[in-house]
Amino acid sequence: MVNPGYKYFKGEDWVDPTPPPAHLTHVDEVGSSGAPLKSASFFIGTQCKEYNEDFMLCKNENRNPEHCLLEGRKVTRCAIDALQKIQSKCQSEFRAHWECLDRKNQELGRCREHEKGLNDCLFTAFAWKKNVPDAPTNKPQIHERTPLTS
Repeated sequence: MVNPGYKYFKGEDWVDPTPPPAHLTHVDEVGSSGAPLKSASFFIGTQCKEYNEDFMLCKNENRNPEHCLLEGRKVTRCAIDALQKIQSKCQSEFRAHWECLDRKNQELGRCREHEKGLNDCLFTAFAWKKNVPDAPTNKPQIHERTPLTS
């Protein structure tokens, strides 16, 4: 017997036919692949910190996925907003950085030059801060350090 859902895995888009709960409003997907999200991740984390924390508190309160849909939608909207802002002012620097990540196996350390260009643009355009989680507090952040010269 052929699995009736099998056709969906042969190149066709699959759309879940189950309607969302009536009390929820539509939220667009972020619509980005891994490299652009990784490139923007520290800035998204900083800009969306409050929404992310609310979402995580909600998840700890109740493991039912439907319970935190509202908080999750706020996180998604915030991430979309941050990406749109990055694109609006620093499109070429953003593209250079995420394309480097795409070519270099997503390794941030191999794309520091492009990362610096993106950081400088976002620091200037929006006065955004960048904080790497769990970085030592007694040392400058990695992007604030002077590169070693040989």
